[in-house]
Amino acid sequence: MALLGWMVSFVALFGGLALRQDMPVGGSVAISNLLIGLAILACPMLWRDKPMGVSRAQRIVAALALILALPLILLPAA
Repeated sequence: MALLGWMVSFVALFGGLALRQDMPVGGSVAISNLLIGLAILACPMLWRDKPMGVSRAQRIVAALALILALPLILLPAA
């Protein structure tokens, strides 16, 4: 499970940084921020000892909320 967390974390981080570097118009800043936030939520090293009392289930729900909010962010750009 930790390996999956690392893979999701790196993919989201590199995706967010690449989107920030290219910066096409149309909501890319918001999507980049969501990807970097998802990278922080998925990183197993940061959440090993529950530093802020956040459980794994709460992180999964927050990550799903970030993913499901993506169409709402892309809607004004269309």
